[in-house]
Amino acid sequence: MKKFAGFPARMQFTPIPDLFFSALLDEIKEINELKVTLYLFKLLYRKRGSPRYATYRELLASRGLVKSLSGNRPPAEVLRGALDAATSRGTILHLNLERDGAKEDLYFLNTEENRKAIGRIQSGELSLDDFKFPKQAPIEVEISEPPDIFTLYEENIGMLTPMIAEELRQAEKLYPAPWIRDAFKEAVDLNKRSWRYIAAILERWTAEGKSDGTHRRDIKSKDPDRYIKGRYGHLVQR
Repeated sequence: MKKFAGFPARMQFTPIPDLFFSALLDEIKEINELKVTLYLFKLLYRKRGSPRYATYRELLASRGLVKSLSGNRPPAEVLRGALDAATSRGTILHLNLERDGAKEDLYFLNTEENRKAIGRIQSGELSLDDFKFPKQAPIEVEISEPPDIFTLYEENIGMLTPMIAEELRQAEKLYPAPWIRDAFKEAVDLNKRSWRYIAAILERWTAEGKSDGTHRRDIKSKDPDRYIKGRYGHLVQR
């Protein structure tokens, strides 16, 4: 077993209701149910808007979660079993939606607000217009899936704040995932562990182009302050 190196000085925290420890923790005997429940706290806390929910496909695509689940069955079945257990216990709420022949399972924390929201959805009073139904069956999870932008930030820079999290969401929409990973790598290699610096790299690649991990301009430059000196310098804080 690889020994954990310890928590960094700056890191993100996920709030967990006190009632979980007093009313649920001692009752949960199955490790997969516990892992899925804790993961949902984290995932739903990062969501925006109301009601907050996670889809089955979204959970199945969560590399860290699926890899952590134990069992001899396929990962999709193990995950489904853990979700069913948490639903039966009453920790989470399950809603199955169907539209144009496509189905999806949605999961909510069991709160009064979410119980009311589900009732409104079922009655047609509330529509989840932002929900996009899948056009094909779930695909087996690829365990080697690269980390997302939030994981990259936490592993290489530190604790996420709501403001930074929103900037990361916008960056995901603006830039290709390989660019984001390369920008993080370049910043870390230069010991410039700052989102402002990474954002400046992405801004410059957008304006001047990026090919094979280099810029059209200053290809041979190794100056770690090259993003500070140019027209994108106002984006970077030392």
